[in-house]
Amino acid sequence: MMRFVCVLAVLLCVAATPAFAGPPYVSDDPQPTDDGRFEIYAFGSGTSTQGGTDGEAGIDFNYGAGPDLQLTAVVPFAFSSPAGRETVRGLGNIELAAKFRFLHQEAAGLDVAIFPRVFLPSLSNRVGEQHAALFVPIWAERDWGAWSTFGGGGCALNRGGNSQDYCQIGWALSRRVLRGLTLGVEIYHQTADTRGGKASSGLGAGFTYDLDDHYHLMGSIGPGIQNAAATDRYSWYTALLFTF
Repeated sequence: MMRFVCVLAVLLCVAATPAFAGPPYVSDDPQPTDDGRFEIYAFGSGTSTQGGTDGEAGIDFNYGAGPDLQLTAVVPFAFSSPAGRETVRGLGNIELAAKFRFLHQEAAGLDVAIFPRVFLPSLSNRVGEQHAALFVPIWAERDWGAWSTFGGGGCALNRGGNSQDYCQIGWALSRRVLRGLTLGVEIYHQTADTRGGKASSGLGAGFTYDLDDHYHLMGSIGPGIQNAAATDRYSWYTALLFTF
């Protein structure tokens, strides 16, 4: 744990000077970072609606703290660009999480993990939420040959201001098509997370490309298919993943 805290502190200092299976998809997977290894995503993401564009960029830090345990910290710098108004920026909701895999494909036919995530209140009064939230999903995965399918979902305690509790589900299918290149598609749905808000559903297509053993490019993009004008005309995600 002390090693995790020290490395995280270094990364936060670096980020302050000049964010899937899992990423690049909304649907996550149950595979924790390998024991004693690190995965660091330098990411950017966003969603466009009729009301404007919201997004964030930052560092998504993962450490394999045990054979089936991953510790995660996400430090996002958020922006909101309402149509016809000034763009605002600031530190968003920092996330702290732990992924624990409790079933393995070898014994149960599926990998299954729980991945609770705590969202801390934003330090900015211009972007992010000014209250804490807790999202508790369960993710499952099955691999065969070059194919992988994964997904699941959960619900969030999200009470504060105009926010309300919500639930999210999603599922993805991916395939390694060339050496180092994996392509995938997904579908996902989320209930309304604000009072008087609307539910949303969307599609996504993504890729991961291994530049070498340590550097990996990834991205995804897709349209909303339910209440798209108000919730998700299209969304995107890009990242450079560093593994060691």
